[in-house]
Amino acid sequence: MRATEFYLHTLRQAPSDAQIPSDKFLRRGGFIRPVAAGVFDYLPLGYIVLRRLEQIIREEMNAAGAIELFMPVMQPRELWERSGRWDTFEPQPLRFKDRTGREFCMGPTHEEIITALVADDITSYKQLPVTLYQIQTKFRDELRPRGGLIRVKEFTMKDAYSFDLDRAGLDLSYEKMYHAYVRIFDRCGLDVEVVLAEAGSMGGFDTREFMLLSENGEDTVFKCDACDYASNAECACSRPFQPLPPADTTETPKLVDTPGAKTIEAVTKMLDTTADRLVKTLLYRAGDRFVAALVRGDRDLNEGKLAAYLQTEELRMANDGEVERLTGAEVGYAGPIGLPEAVTIVADHEIAAMPDCVVGANQTDAHLVGARAGVNFTPADYTDLRYVVAGDSCPRCESGRLQGHRAIELAHIFKLGTKYSEALGALVQDESGHQRPMVMGCYGIGVSRMIAALVEQSHDDKGIIWPRLVAPFEIVILLLDSADAELAAAAEDLHDQLEARGIRVLLDDRDERAGVKFNDAELIGYPLRVVLGKRTKESGQIELQRRCDGQQLNVSDAQAADGIIAALDEL
Repeated sequence: MRATEFYLHTLRQAPSDAQIPSDKFLRRGGFIRPVAAGVFDYLPLGYIVLRRLEQIIREEMNAAGAIELFMPVMQPRELWERSGRWDTFEPQPLRFKDRTGREFCMGPTHEEIITALVADDITSYKQLPVTLYQIQTKFRDELRPRGGLIRVKEFTMKDAYSFDLDRAGLDLSYEKMYHAYVRIFDRCGLDVEVVLAEAGSMGGFDTREFMLLSENGEDTVFKCDACDYASNAECACSRPFQPLPPADTTETPKLVDTPGAKTIEAVTKMLDTTADRLVKTLLYRAGDRFVAALVRGDRDLNEGKLAAYLQTEELRMANDGEVERLTGAEVGYAGPIGLPEAVTIVADHEIAAMPDCVVGANQTDAHLVGARAGVNFTPADYTDLRYVVAGDSCPRCESGRLQGHRAIELAHIFKLGTKYSEALGALVQDESGHQRPMVMGCYGIGVSRMIAALVEQSHDDKGIIWPRLVAPFEIVILLLDSADAELAAAAEDLHDQLEARGIRVLLDDRDERAGVKFNDAELIGYPLRVVLGKRTKESGQIELQRRCDGQQLNVSDAQAADGIIAALDEL
């Protein structure tokens, strides 16, 4: 390909709204352009990279036995209502009506569509297992798109769905996809961490995320500094504190006035204590019952953990009226002592290790000092309810401490079980002739986000450093004087030789200054730069430079193609 025949448009300066390296360099390098918040054009360079990633993914998915298909973007409301996700999926899908008034959403994911399809076609266990996948555009109406391709409204995803007769079959399908993902990221040059994760709106269990550690990531990963434990912050846990031995006292907590002190900060200041001496009592409604969740005052409750413990999807904080009815006090003074028996008290492990604490008195403008779990109040259970923080002890080993790292989520794999197959009637007849729901798995990769992740992982102050396999072109030939007929002919001949040998090469034959061509080569990030200029004519040598480390070498113009390919193969 010749630059004069290609759509190559770089920017000298990063747009003012581009804040992170990947957004800056992808826009400056002519890979993407914003159309609206979270919506991008993929220019030819960006589209080539996207297709390179897709090809790697296809090869590995096909090798793992998955079969490609393509499903519609438009998804009817009826299917989403059958799965129960029309009003609960977050972020809420883009919704619209066609001219007949029928409601649709722009697909953020395809569990409903694929399950309905398979339900119509597969009726016997003899047709299982099967794994189907697609590479397709997804739409999610993100409230705050950011970071270029990191968080967008419209993106390219590879989503796969496995169908098996039983849990043992699902485990095998899951393992195949897991190892396919490991190979995909290895081939793409992405150094990912596989971490424990929450299923979120998809539902399921045994979920894993493939994360790239990056200071510009939106997620937080906690890793142990002594073992291989790693988890998303949403489900990371620490080693439970050892509970205190049973107390031999029945001392009554002291009631103290705390007028207007409805926050942890206000209480600690008024009582001259610290937040780790307080217990927060958070009232929730879980279905038709109320629950009081207790965490230490300096901790944050993890609602996902609470919902998982209660085994409910119907969890919300009690409203002001409910709190006042249950406690007899204004909001801000709830405590575990004296709550109605109908309220189930569940406490974080740390509460059992507190020698005494300050709790709300269930009385406006008052708290209780000197309360103790197991003496003055007795939780129904102690469990892991809070978000971990850096320095917490590792739940897997005895010596390790958890450290937090920012990360970019690139892929997520789930074991869905029968959630969707039961809701959408995806049943098969087993060996005994009984009907049973298929057992499903779900496996997604954010293909377009991988582009941003590659740049975040590999760049310098001059631009992008692409791995060879995904680069838009493997080699750029810089013709420094396009008006020199002899030099231009040599560049054309070298370009044609390399292209004939299967190398993806761009000849920069633009009528531009040498400095512009050098700067663009570094900005765009071609793995190998080949320079033909005045020195070539004088010495018969062609200068090569590797983008990854700046290493330079020369090859003879007589054996240029062989020497260039040899240098490329060392990358």
